[in-house]
Amino acid sequence: CAWSIERPPGDTAGCTFCHTSSEERCSTCHQRHQFDPAVARHSEQCKACHWGKDHRDWEAYDISIHGVVYQVNKWNPQEFDFSKKLADADYVEPTCQYCHLRGGHHNVQRLSTVYTSMGMSNADRGAPLWKEKRETWVSVCDDCHSPRFARENLQAMDEACKDAGLKYTETFKVAENLMLDGMGEPTPKDLAPDWSGQHIWS
Repeated sequence: CAWSIERPPGDTAGCTFCHTSSEERCSTCHQRHQFDPAVARHSEQCKACHWGKDHRDWEAYDISIHGVVYQVNKWNPQEFDFSKKLADADYVEPTCQYCHLRGGHHNVQRLSTVYTSMGMSNADRGAPLWKEKRETWVSVCDDCHSPRFARENLQAMDEACKDAGLKYTETFKVAENLMLDGMGEPTPKDLAPDWSGQHIWS
């Protein structure tokens, strides 16, 4: 991908490992040595790729109320019967698979909640596709919640994304003004100010 050309080799290899395997190999989710649908229905199967510094999907799920209830009850077959097909699942809480592979459909992105493809950026995209995606997102939540509840949470996420975008822009402007005033120096590659210590986003 063009966006990864200048990234360090370790990052590029890491991205490629996940971003090519899911489209080409069943074993990405189903495990090569234990090809069991019941195993693939556990949320931890998604954790292999969906976690870490650039997309903290697992961390967000794990600390959410849904994730906490899942962790507490996942070994109770009365609450989570992973032997049932997803189309027949009646889990006490949603797993990643329950929402993203709804009904056992294998196209994970069909019910994606990626913000930029749902119109949740600072720009109001307004295209019918994004309106349709948002309504589909609400329809997944209303398996357990009311449509009003789902729409209010979607609106809250919209506002959070807008606030984060504005804060980022404001912070960037402060740093830019410091540089223009000669009060800042570019950070050396070996002292990048991110938690991993890698020069990732330059």
